[in-house]
Amino acid sequence: MAKDYYKTLGVPRDANEKDIKKAFRRLAKQYHPDTNPNNPSAEAKFKEINEAYEVLGDATKRAQYDRFGPDFAQVANGFNARPGAAGQRGGAPFNNVDFGESGFGDLFESLFGNFGRSARPGSTAGRMDGGDLTHEVMITLREAYEGAVRHITKGDRRIRVNIPPGADNGTKVRLANEGEPGGGGGRTGDLYLVVKVEPDAQFERRGDDLNVDVKVDMFTALLGGEIRVPTLARPVKLKIPAGTQSGKRFRITGKGMPKLKTPDQFGDLYARVLITVPENLTPLQRELVEQLRHSFEA
Repeated sequence: MAKDYYKTLGVPRDANEKDIKKAFRRLAKQYHPDTNPNNPSAEAKFKEINEAYEVLGDATKRAQYDRFGPDFAQVANGFNARPGAAGQRGGAPFNNVDFGESGFGDLFESLFGNFGRSARPGSTAGRMDGGDLTHEVMITLREAYEGAVRHITKGDRRIRVNIPPGADNGTKVRLANEGEPGGGGGRTGDLYLVVKVEPDAQFERRGDDLNVDVKVDMFTALLGGEIRVPTLARPVKLKIPAGTQSGKRFRITGKGMPKLKTPDQFGDLYARVLITVPENLTPLQRELVEQLRHSFEA
């Protein structure tokens, strides 16, 4: 029985490109193997859907299919169809996409939410370059400081992605030729991982600079002394002068975040002093503190 790709996608023969895309996305989510484990019939249906969309989603192939039927590839190429051409299951473009650990539904929407074969520079009639895709990646502040690694799985390939030191919210990491496939011989688009840095419980980031609160006992604040200030590398020593007030900020040069474009250079760290006082005094200690207070009033 001849294949009817329009029937496979459940669309009329005069359906426009938007309706065909919509039908494909709906059916692909319904029959994807990740949502139908151990269901061979669903997997077979998913392959049929991909096969149909590979043809109907491409203007040139669709026109040939409408004219010559399911064997259009052989007719158009003088009965010399190449492996993987439309009409053969090896040509389905999405069968080997691994939707990752975050769940099929969420990642499907993030990768294909703006799914479409929008024209790119260089596209010509019958040839359409694939569109770019974006996907958000969460990292910690420490990973932003040191650099991080993420892995993207596509089919039988595991792609290692290096996120550079100094990455901030909105930083994009480009994976060339990992986006939407092109049509009619067009180039494959790119995949961009968009970085989002989680808030940190200790450090506040402002560009390449960091802010941190440091508790200082009242006696060190009164008399001056040396304190230890945490950084994202190792603690550093800081001398504070006598009479330091609570809320005073000290700048420590070069102890902030690495700069994205020049990772051998760093922003600054600002340490804010928070003075602490003893909570439970003995009678003797209270008497001594009272004497100290009266000495300032004299």
